[in-house]
Amino acid sequence: MSSLVQSVDWLAIAPPTLAAVVGLVVLVADLFIGEEKKAVLGWVSVAGLAASALLLLPLRDGDRATFCLTGDAHACSYTADRFTLVIQFLVLGGALLAALLSVTALKDANKDLPEGEFWFLLLSSAAGAALLPASRDLATLIVVLEVASLPAFALVGIKRGDKKSSEAALKFFLSSVTATAVSLMGVSFIYATTGSLYLTQIADKIQHVDGQFHTLAQAGVVLTLVGFAFKTAAVPFHFWVPDTYVGAPLPIAAYLSVVGKAVGFSGLILVTVVALPSYGDVWGPALAVLAALTMTVGNVGALRQQATRAYSAVRLLAWSSVGQAGYLLVPIASAAYSKDADKAIGSTVAYALMYAVVNLGAFAVAALVARTSPLNRISDYRGLYARSPLSALILGFFLLCLAGLPPGIIGLFAKVTVFAAAVDAGLGWLAVVMAVNVVIALFYYLQWTTLLFRAPEGESEKHRVPAPLTAAIALTAVLGIALSGAPQLVLRFSATGLF
Repeated sequence: MSSLVQSVDWLAIAPPTLAAVVGLVVLVADLFIGEEKKAVLGWVSVAGLAASALLLLPLRDGDRATFCLTGDAHACSYTADRFTLVIQFLVLGGALLAALLSVTALKDANKDLPEGEFWFLLLSSAAGAALLPASRDLATLIVVLEVASLPAFALVGIKRGDKKSSEAALKFFLSSVTATAVSLMGVSFIYATTGSLYLTQIADKIQHVDGQFHTLAQAGVVLTLVGFAFKTAAVPFHFWVPDTYVGAPLPIAAYLSVVGKAVGFSGLILVTVVALPSYGDVWGPALAVLAALTMTVGNVGALRQQATRAYSAVRLLAWSSVGQAGYLLVPIASAAYSKDADKAIGSTVAYALMYAVVNLGAFAVAALVARTSPLNRISDYRGLYARSPLSALILGFFLLCLAGLPPGIIGLFAKVTVFAAAVDAGLGWLAVVMAVNVVIALFYYLQWTTLLFRAPEGESEKHRVPAPLTAAIALTAVLGIALSGAPQLVLRFSATGLF
C-alpha cells in the first residue's frame, strides 16, 4: 500500500489554492453582475492575490511536505521549503502587480476585453505558476506547467477582433505545445530508466542506471529541459517572445516577462539540481552554451530596435527579457561545476527578484505612456520628463537597474553575484561573454534613458495617472530604491535551502 498518500496539509497548499478559488468565484460572479459593476471583479482578484501572498507568512518557520508516499516520507509531490516560498512570493507578487496594471487596462479597453474571463484566466495561471516551485515529481511539474501556460495562451489572444493578438496567441500556443511534447518524451525516458517520477528518488536511482540505458537517460535529461527552456525564452526557444509581447495586452506581457520566467527557471532548477545532480556533465555544459547564446541574441535583438517603429518600446523590453534570461541561466549552469550549488542557485533567485521588480516597473510606466501613445514607440518617450517628471525619473531608474549602473545599485549587485557564480565555478569564458553583453546592453538602455530628458517635440501633454497604475509604479519604485539601499537583503532573502 506504499502508493497511498498521506492526509493533505492544507496550510502548505493554501497560497495557490486560494488564488484558484478566487478565480472560480470571479468567474461565477461575472454571470450575475451587471456591466456597470464589472470593475468589482478586478478588485476582488487583486485582493485575492494579496491574500494568497500573505498566506506565505505562516509557512516561514519550517519545511512542510504533503502528498507523500506512505512508504517513503521523502518522496513527496508537494514541498513548501525555503526555495518554494521565495519563488511563490515572486510569482504572486508579480501577478498582483500585473493585476493592478490590468484594472486600468480593462477600464481603458471600454468593454473590448471580457472582464470575468480575463480575471479567471489570470488567477488560474497564477495558481499554476505558484504550484510549480513546490512540485517534487515530474508528472506534477509537467501538469502545473500547463496549468500556468494554457490560461496564458488565452490571455494573449483575448483582444476581440485583433488579428495581431490572435496571431501572437497562436504562435505562443503552437511553440509551447511542441516544447511540452518534447519534455514529455524526456520524462518518459527518465521514468523508463529509473522507475520513478519523484525527484528525490530519481536523484538516487539514476546514478545506478545500467550501462545499456545510460544514453537513454542522457537523452531524457536533455529533452526534459526543453519545455522549461521554452518558458525561460532561452535561445533557440525564444522566437515567440517579441510578437507575443506586442500582441498581448500590456499587463499580460509584463506578467509573462516575470511570472513566465519564474515558472521556467524554478522548473529548470528542480529538474537539474534536485533530480539530476549526477548528470551535471550533461546539463551543465548545455545550459552554459544556452546562457551565452541567449544573452547575446537577446541583447543584439534589443540593439536593433528602431525608435520610430510601432511598438518598438515593447519589442525592446521583449528582447531585453531574452537577454536577461541569459544572465539568469548562468548560475544554474554554474551549479553543475560548483561545490556549493545552493549558493549558485541563490544567485539566480536573487537576480530573478531584482529583475521582477524593475521589469514590472518599466512595463508599468510603458502602460502609462501607452494611454496617450497607443503605438508605444521608443520615440514616444522623448521629453517624458517635461510631461511627467516623476514617471520619467522612475523609468530612468528602472532602465539603469536593468543596465547595472548606479543609482540602480540592486541591478549592479545582482549582476555581480551572477558574475561571481560563473567565476567561482571555473566558467571564465562564460563570465567574459556576460561582461561583453553587459556592455552591449548599456548602449540601448542608456539611449532610451537619455531620450526621456530631451526637449519634447511639440506641446507637452500631461499624463493623468489612474490610481491602480499609480500604485503599481509607486510600489515597484519603492521596492527598487529600498533594495538599492540595502542590496544584501535580496541575497539573504533568496537563500534557497534546497539542500
